[in-house]
Parts: sequence; C-alpha cells; structure tokens
Amino acid sequence: MVTVGPPGLARSPGAVAAATPAERDRWVDALRVGSLLVVVIGHWLMVVLTREGEITNALTIVPSLKPLTWALQVMPLFFLVGGVANAYSLDSLDRRSGAVKGRYAVFLRARAARLLRPSLAFLTVWVAFGMVANLTGLTRGPDGGFVREALVRVPQLLWFIGIYLGVCACAPPLLRLHRRWGLWVVVALVALAVLVDIIRFTGGPALLGYLNFAFVWLALQQLGFGWHDGLLTSAGGVVMSVVGWGGMLLAVAVGPYPVSMVGLPGEAVSNMGPPTAALLAQGIGMAGLAVLLRPAMARVLVRRRVWRGVVMAAPFAMTAFLWHLTALMLVLLSLRWLGIDQPPVASAAWWATRPVLFSVLAFVTAGLVAVFVRFDGGPRAPATPAGQRRWSDAVAAGSAPVIVLGILMVSVVGVDVLGNRGVFFVLGDLTPAAALAVMGLGLGLLALTRPPGRRRPSDPAPAARAHRGVP
Repeated sequence: MVTVGPPGLARSPGAVAAATPAERDRWVDALRVGSLLVVVIGHWLMVVLTREGEITNALTIVPSLKPLTWALQVMPLFFLVGGVANAYSLDSLDRRSGAVKGRYAVFLRARAARLLRPSLAFLTVWVAFGMVANLTGLTRGPDGGFVREALVRVPQLLWFIGIYLGVCACAPPLLRLHRRWGLWVVVALVALAVLVDIIRFTGGPALLGYLNFAFVWLALQQLGFGWHDGLLTSAGGVVMSVVGWGGMLLAVAVGPYPVSMVGLPGEAVSNMGPPTAALLAQGIGMAGLAVLLRPAMARVLVRRRVWRGVVMAAPFAMTAFLWHLTALMLVLLSLRWLGIDQPPVASAAWWATRPVLFSVLAFVTAGLVAVFVRFDGGPRAPATPAGQRRWSDAVAAGSAPVIVLGILMVSVVGVDVLGNRGVFFVLGDLTPAAALAVMGLGLGLLALTRPPGRRRPSDPAPAARAHRGVP
C-alpha cells in the first residue's frame, strides 16, 4: 500500500496516509483489504468441527444459511481490483520501457514474487507439520482424523493464489484486447461462460466446465480494466447490478445451480469448482454495487482515520488470508482438548458466542501474521526489462500454466507428503509429492528468466507505487 510494507520499512502508516495523492483511487485499496477480511470472517463462520472430530461446513448442517454466501462470496471483487492493479502496472511498465523483449517476463515475475513468497512460506510450514505429525504418530492418535483432514483442508485456500496468478499471467494480452475492443471483451467472456454451462448441463462433457476457471475470472479482471480506464460509470453500475443480481437469482431459482455461492461437501453441483455462470452473475452484481458506492466511499475514505485504517491493514491482508485457517484449526483443536463443545450451529448460543470465538481467532491470527508477514515483501510493481534474455518471455509464458497447475494440484490433494494419500484430480489420483513437484518445476522455469546479475527489480515508478497495496 503506497510505501507501507512488512516491518522494517521506514515510513509509518500515518505518514503514508498523510502523503497519499488526492487523485488516488482509495476505494480500490479498500475493496482489496475488505474483500480478504470478508473471506476470513466467512471461513471462520462456516467451518465446524464435529464431536466426532470431522471438519464440516455450517451451511451443510443448516441449509437456510446458504443465502449468506450471496454477500460473503466476495472473491469476484478481488479479481476486479486485481484488473485495476494489473492495468496500472502494465501502463507504468510501458511508460518506462515500451513494448520491448522481456516485458512479459518482468511483469509475471513481479506478480509471482508478490503472491508466491508468502505462499511458499505457508506451504513450507504445513509440509513440515505434516511430516512431524506422521513421524510422531499424531496422524494416528485420537485426533488423527482431524489432523489428516487439516493437512488437506487448510491448503485448499491456495486455489485462489493459483487462479489469481493465472489471471495475472493473461493480463498483458487481454489488456491489449481491452484497449482495442473495450467492454465487448467482457461480453464475449460472459457469453463463453454461459455457453460452457449450457453444454455442460445438457449432457456435454463435464470436463468442459473447467474452461470457466478462465472465462469467469478473466471476465472480472476485464471489468477491472474498464474501471481503470473510466468505462464503469454510475449508469453502468446500475446495469451491472440489475443484470448481475437478477441473473444470479434467476439461475438459482430455475436453473441447475445451487443456492450457495461457495462449494459445499455432498452437493452434486458447485458454483465454485468449476465456477459457473451463476457465480459470474453474482460477481458482476457485486462489481456493479462497488461502482455505485464509489463516489460515496471516496468521500468517506478521504477522512484521515478511515484511510489510515486501510493503510494499516493493507500490508498484512494477504498474510492474514493465508494463515487464518491455520489459526482456526489451532483454536478448534485446543477447544476439543479442553473439552469445550461448540453450541449447535445457528442456535442462539452459537450466534452469541461467535464474537468471542472471532476475537480469539483474530488474536491467534495476529500472532501468526507477526511471524510470517516478513515473507509478504515481494515487489509490488515490475522493474524495467533491461538485461532480459531474448527467450525470457516465451519461457515465462510456458512457466505460468505449470505453476498454476501445480498450485491447484496442491490445493486439492493437500500437503501430507509422508501419508502419500492419492486424491482424485481431474483425470486420476494424485499424491501431494507429485503436486509439489509440478509446482517446483514451474517455479524453476520462471527462475530461468531472471537476467544475469539482477536479483531484485528496481524501485517502481511513482504511478505504480500509488497502487502498491494490490497484488
């Protein structure tokens, strides 16, 4: 966020807030921080540990809570503001270097470093924990089922890192398409997502649905490009809200789509895996609402205390996202060891105890953030392509799908390397060791694109610094 980062940087949040340019789009930064905060709260609300030691979802136990996900599913907003940030970074890169060889590799390395430094620290800890748990017999003890389940469930949040990196990898060519065709690119991607669902739900191959991992999230990034270029007006916000929310309600009422906008165990169809046109409609509705709120929120965010709060939270948001489920598992397991049972889901006692539980979770998460935020210090903007090898763009483009595939594999199969349990992934069973190997291969390919003698990107240009808080 501007020049705020992990501990060790010179400027205080108050100084940064005071130095923020008047033309800065503060609502974009607030949306980024706010969306991750809502995801954290949503997970804390929904994850339940049963008396039998099994991890389940509150929405499965009490289906009447499912409409809450229409508001709590805010990942589309992150892809929206990601599009804004990617457009700023690419424009800054073009101003400094133009369309030269190595531009794509520089951009992708900067984005990958920003996302994967904290993610690799997270994975290292969880892989090590899995090994220790196996070697000490923790996975076979009274709470062995819970531990084995946690080794699969907690890394699931990495799906977002993988998909978001894949969307970033597509940003340079899609920004060029946007500059030529504008919001018609969004219309085309929405049409493709709807067509995929029509074919899928009328007897077509189920694997076709995985194309919507691209069409749905890329459509939301394209809306971010439109936001950056001033194409999302208040009138457009009204249209997006009506069409988006209306389309979602129609889809869940008469279509083959579930009510929940998050994936739930046992449901034949998930709106998240793969994402559906219903989720895209909800995301467009969310984006429309964000556009409509932009003028009012801009007035709110110029207040010093409000903006200072955003500035203080921004550097820690990604680290908190990565570690909030770890905090949840630690607290749930501690409550189990203490013999403290949770009240029945959605009961009066359950709602009454949520603030207390959330306070404890926030305290534990803050402790984890204090330890691991140092890994969240990757570059916020790309350096110039000076010294890049001729083939660096091609190798970087080839590394992107391998890295994304590896991360998605890990998010599905987990990190229980010594347990070596095969989990079905797309076409067949896959082990955690194989998934980590694919991810490592992709990272190795991307590392090859570093220019000789240049280990860190140079300081970003002022225009890019103005949006440093958004990955």
